[in-house]
Amino acid sequence: MSNSGELFPKIGQVVNETHSNEPDSTEESPVTEIDSLCMRCHEQGKTRILLTSIPFFREVVVMSFRCEHCGWSNNEIQSAGEIRQEGALYTAKILDRTDLNRQIVRSNSCEITIPELDLTLPPTERGQLTTVEGLLRDIIQDLNSDQPLRRIQAEDQYNKIQALLVKMHGMLGNPDDLELAGSEPSRDPDSPITPFTLKLDDPSGNSFIEFIGSMSDPKWHFRTYPRTFQQNVQLGLVAADDEEGKTASSSGEEVSKDEVLVFPGKCSSCGHGLNTYMKRVDIPYFKEILIMSTNCDKCGYRDNEVKSGSAISPQGKKIILKVEDQEDLSRDILKSDTAGLAIPEIDLVLQSGTLGGRFTTVEGILNQIYEELSEKALVGDSAKSEDKMSFEAFLANLKSLINVEREFTVILDDPLANSYIQSLYAPDPDPNLTMIVYDRDWEQDEELGLNDIQVEGYEGDPNAEKKDKEEKEVKPPSPETAKEDVAA
Repeated sequence: MSNSGELFPKIGQVVNETHSNEPDSTEESPVTEIDSLCMRCHEQGKTRILLTSIPFFREVVVMSFRCEHCGWSNNEIQSAGEIRQEGALYTAKILDRTDLNRQIVRSNSCEITIPELDLTLPPTERGQLTTVEGLLRDIIQDLNSDQPLRRIQAEDQYNKIQALLVKMHGMLGNPDDLELAGSEPSRDPDSPITPFTLKLDDPSGNSFIEFIGSMSDPKWHFRTYPRTFQQNVQLGLVAADDEEGKTASSSGEEVSKDEVLVFPGKCSSCGHGLNTYMKRVDIPYFKEILIMSTNCDKCGYRDNEVKSGSAISPQGKKIILKVEDQEDLSRDILKSDTAGLAIPEIDLVLQSGTLGGRFTTVEGILNQIYEELSEKALVGDSAKSEDKMSFEAFLANLKSLINVEREFTVILDDPLANSYIQSLYAPDPDPNLTMIVYDRDWEQDEELGLNDIQVEGYEGDPNAEKKDKEEKEVKPPSPETAKEDVAA
């Protein structure tokens, strides 16, 4: 690129340079063309390669092939960024036709599952940038291509796949259209579709499915998870014959406040050995917590986690902080992995478990939220312009809160009361800090697994004492006892 020394310029800049270059121009084109062999007619075709970066996502390599002799064309997308520290699992509920327009970025290590069909698409050799509807139509095209041959050679397989195709056409809103040539999408936005669930499981963390509006989209869910040793082997991060990390041996001795424990283990990113450090910390006017820190010297992976070091609280706690100036942003905040966070002024809602446990400042956790959201993408033709503008406006509003350009409220709701925001006036009341203690309902206890906890009689049969009482109540009197009662 003549005007930019970047290896991965933004896609908008690439488009402008492509249109500005004249056919006879001597300037270097942003698109690289390579002669390639067509695997259908074995003539020479053209492969075009473009290095670019997608805003709010990451660097990608876009490749397109076309053969002028037979008309065969193909395209794929590959991530040029680093492999994420953890795997990613996206789940989207597709309930109406607008959900079919959700963008999908699928890397070559991503596994796609549709539970309603018992259908699993394993990782492929090439990535893909498409929509939910485009993904379904590609699956239908692949399954439908060999149906005439299956009908003759394997009728059972033909019938099973045909039943699957009927269900997939219902998911597209065309239940009566079983021919691919006539499967044009219905333009009626109110036409019903068969609801289904779409899951993207990518150990590399480089796949994505679009949310609508914000991350509080009720039909969209995202979580990260540590990779297994086998997944690291499949991604090429570690050799298959590497020794597994040793597990830490625990002792029954109490951990002192000044003692730092070291647990040898394995890096969840690269699979090499590392140490996890743990220390007890006593937060004034709160409770004891355990801080764990992990740092890998091989790949640079870093992580920290906070756990409560005390008993489970019988009640939940909601903490409301009114942020007015930079001093409020410097308050310490402990967000446990069971706490949810909300900022009503910008309609930000983080469900419990998002970001895990964190011990930082208010400014630090807002920056973490901004970094997580700014990596998400709303790209492609089917991404509505109003959705893009709404998402960009949301990020701008979040940035303005980080700069304290206006007052806002941070609400931390923890059903286990293991979260904390520093009071600047402790032990006196803080005018900007409100704490509300409430009783958990049955659903919250069930989600936390508290309804099944047994603290008495767990050495044997938990119902043994109850059974003994029932037997004593219904046990008939002995003959000696009966004679004594008659004599009396």
